[in-house]
Amino acid sequence: MPPSERPLSRRASIVGIGETDYAADYQAARSRAAGWQPPTPERLLVTAFERALADSGLARSDIDGVTCSFTYGGPTPAEVAHLLGTNPRFAAANGNIMAGPLAVACAAIAARQADTIAMVFAVAPRNSGRVYGGTTVAVANADDPHAGDGPPVTYYAFNPWGWTSQAAHWALMFSHYQWTYGVGEDDLFAVTRQVREHARAQDQAVMRSPLTLEQYRASRYIVRPLHIFDICIVNDGAVCLIVRRADMARDLRQLPVDVAGWGHAKIKTDKLHTMVRERLRHQIRAASDEALAMAGLSLDDVGHFEGYDASSFHLINQIEGVGFAEPGTGLAFCQDGQMTVGGRIPTNTAGGNLSGSYMQGWSQVAEAVRQLRHQAGQLQVPGLNVSMTNLAQTDQSHPLVLTRGTP
Repeated sequence: MPPSERPLSRRASIVGIGETDYAADYQAARSRAAGWQPPTPERLLVTAFERALADSGLARSDIDGVTCSFTYGGPTPAEVAHLLGTNPRFAAANGNIMAGPLAVACAAIAARQADTIAMVFAVAPRNSGRVYGGTTVAVANADDPHAGDGPPVTYYAFNPWGWTSQAAHWALMFSHYQWTYGVGEDDLFAVTRQVREHARAQDQAVMRSPLTLEQYRASRYIVRPLHIFDICIVNDGAVCLIVRRADMARDLRQLPVDVAGWGHAKIKTDKLHTMVRERLRHQIRAASDEALAMAGLSLDDVGHFEGYDASSFHLINQIEGVGFAEPGTGLAFCQDGQMTVGGRIPTNTAGGNLSGSYMQGWSQVAEAVRQLRHQAGQLQVPGLNVSMTNLAQTDQSHPLVLTRGTP
């Protein structure tokens, strides 16, 4: 990942965003009506790109860079460029989760390797029938008759325990948090419910049904003490971000959103202690401070946050880690309404990974862009100028600071 240096701040702007129809595609995959064809990454990424291109108002010939990001494999950068009908001078595979890809694209633009890069991410786990954590864990945050149709995929392990799912990590982290601060499972429901309420305001969100405490209590555990509603959904989809040189980003169809800063911090030793007892708090804070310093801003300037809620509790890890709430107070902070519009830090306003869509941090960048354009509808944060996103894994943290540009 490029260094978090001030000379790279605001050298590139996001000028176009495009997403696929998460909710409609999810329902189609569940019902499997006659004639239904499962989506492919290729089809999804083309849809997202065409929507981002239309959103930006640019011509196809303006795209001189392409990056592609796939979780489970996909076409090569050259093949993606052909699918999009572009002839780029810069084309590269660029990671998968939103943990560095945008910074890499911005650095390429600053180095004049391209002026306008179309960044596409696509994933189709439901199409491939993937399940996570073994045969007993469903692929979606809902009762699904087709969950587990495909072979189990062991995608993560922590030796010597042999855990095959990050859900086991979030559960152990929350169990230790419960013991330390004296909170219960019902306290965690506040986070799940808040994110669901945000999703209910979004036509694109996968999960929009009301969620009650009774439903939460009655739902099955994924890894005790985390219920199924505490774990991210799994859906097919694609996101495209069109990123352009900042000095060429004005006078376009949309107000530009400047990429002002990024950061990165990783656990170096004793992962279990750092992950469970400290909940990556020091890494999350160090990376966030790095991104803010690059942007020339402070935490007080940030008015909106999009955190990687792979689990409801991991969102609290980030709220406390960044510094919006003191350690041990994050659940009360949420219960007090501080994570919605009108509170200290409106968070995951499109429904996050728990209810909106699971695009591995990409759709959360798209929501930050809408917020900074002041196009976020009924959940728009008034007068917003600075948003932060954060992709925190079990061993590292990758924040982005985005700012509202000028016409």
